[in-house]
Amino acid sequence: MRENKALSAWRADAQTIGCWLSLANPYSAESLSQLGFDWVCIDLQHGLIDYTDLVNMLPAISTSDATPIVRVPWNEPYEIMKALDAGAYGVIVPMVNNREEAQQAVMSCRYPPDGFRSFGPIRGALYGGRGYAVEANNQIACIAMIETAEGREKAEEIITTPGLDGVYIGPADLALSMGLPAMGDQPQPEHLQEVQRLLALCKKHGVAAGIHTGGIEYTQKHLELGFNFVTLGSDSGHMTKNAAKELAAARGGQEKQRESSGY
Repeated sequence: MRENKALSAWRADAQTIGCWLSLANPYSAESLSQLGFDWVCIDLQHGLIDYTDLVNMLPAISTSDATPIVRVPWNEPYEIMKALDAGAYGVIVPMVNNREEAQQAVMSCRYPPDGFRSFGPIRGALYGGRGYAVEANNQIACIAMIETAEGREKAEEIITTPGLDGVYIGPADLALSMGLPAMGDQPQPEHLQEVQRLLALCKKHGVAAGIHTGGIEYTQKHLELGFNFVTLGSDSGHMTKNAAKELAAARGGQEKQRESSGY
């Protein structure tokens, strides 16, 4: 079976950089994945993408060495299994609140006896190659998002869930759970303190830690902190930031201020 290179790096406590895909476009998915990102994540939760788009975008990513990951809309076994059957090599599961929910996510990613994933990797086996049936349990990454008040309170029980490969922090929802305004990249000291606490718990238990960022400043900050996987912005973010910058330069004025969407 094809190696999950991103997961191998995380297991070695190495660092990787990924890109977030929120637009339903195979061409932009292929173009960005060809740039050298270690992994790319297709966002079915907040992105403008549905399952029909997913099955077109995953083959586009397959033209590169980037590991294809999908953020599923919710912690629903059928959503997780469908994404994996389509060829995702990992899933990011949002709003995980406790060990029971983390266990459900893990079990959805694993074939028996390790879980209850139903067998039928219609494209997953095509992408993964020979040996998928017996090796997938060790190559598919299951990642839980800690971003709610309950999730923060029960972070250690989530992180120590057997079979969980990583934790991904959503800074905006984490901020909302702390009574702070959501800004995407969060500048508040108390937010950073909580991020560092969650990172330390991941390091303590040997679980990969990841976080979302909107651009290079926060990507560099979180890599310096020791995160294993950091998102360097999104397709829509890169597009609009560069267009706004060059438009302002062409007009000799200031960039138009935009509302933060977390992307």
